[in-house]
Amino acid sequence: MADIKENLAAILYAKDDIRLENFPLREVGDYDVLLEMYCTGICGSDVHYWKHMAIGPFIVKEPMVIGHESSGTVMKAGKNVKNLKPGDRVAVEPGVPCYRCFQCLSGRYNLCPDMEFCATPPIHGNLCRYYVHPANFCFKLPDHVSMEEGALLEPLSCGVHACKRGGVKVGSKVLILGSGPIGLVTLLTAKSMGASKVIVTDLLLGRLEIAQKLGADCCIQVNRSDSEEKLVKCIEESLGGPPDISIDCSGFQSTVKLGLKATRAGGTMVIVGMGESEFKLNLMDSLVREVDIRGIFRYANDYPDALAMVASGQVNVKPLVTHKFKIEETVKAFETAFDSSSGAIKVMIYSKKDS
Repeated sequence: MADIKENLAAILYAKDDIRLENFPLREVGDYDVLLEMYCTGICGSDVHYWKHMAIGPFIVKEPMVIGHESSGTVMKAGKNVKNLKPGDRVAVEPGVPCYRCFQCLSGRYNLCPDMEFCATPPIHGNLCRYYVHPANFCFKLPDHVSMEEGALLEPLSCGVHACKRGGVKVGSKVLILGSGPIGLVTLLTAKSMGASKVIVTDLLLGRLEIAQKLGADCCIQVNRSDSEEKLVKCIEESLGGPPDISIDCSGFQSTVKLGLKATRAGGTMVIVGMGESEFKLNLMDSLVREVDIRGIFRYANDYPDALAMVASGQVNVKPLVTHKFKIEETVKAFETAFDSSSGAIKVMIYSKKDS
């Protein structure tokens, strides 16, 4: 854009190699908005790309702007944009589907084969000062909702989608395996949807203490030497019976196996965490007990619900932000997010010059 001379961006070049450089903006289309970005949260996928340059089939083959959990302010709107105007503060839903395929037309646009999702190779992300995005995937924030809360709608939407897929409702007993950021937003969502009891497991005591503060009814610290039978018994004793719904937010074989074993007959197991591509499961036990196994991939039509939950006060995501950095400190921010001893839950990077 002619009126923007410098667009500082965090660009991933290679393993452990993020550089801050000027990045060109694309033109603002008729249905786009130009945003002055405010803040971006570091996701586990961002860290994984930084350390491994790949997640499953998604491989970073050339320099890529990182980041996808963002909020910003509209600077300019395309001529056909009706829902936003300059000055509006927005949360940015980072995935843009094709609008034409079967999955899009059936409402499950997260499964669109031509989805362009920020910071998923080869699509550039939005950890930068300025960014152009379709207006349909920008959600205006009420005056009382902060920009940090707007950025956190992205992980919260994952929790919303997971709980919807699991069928969480009033009175549900829910087991959440893993209390990282996605486990915590899933906890917040499950409680807001009326779950009567939510139990959270993790290896790290510090994360479980945060889960307790956020409303977990019980937390179980797992040791790698614990047997499956011991953990299932502990879960049932804590919940007063087996969980109706188990949601794995870790992606490890051990946690998925535990979730399947613990879930009641006729219950549902939701797999959110993306870990190893293949692992061994005892499917016969799940089959004879009719335990439904459901995967989730990101979210679809969940941003409005996530925003409503935050705006109404049903869900408080503010405690998730534990560390704050300026965009010039991006490498330090990633090092903090990667360091398990840092106590980081959500590391937030601020792109706006005066933020």
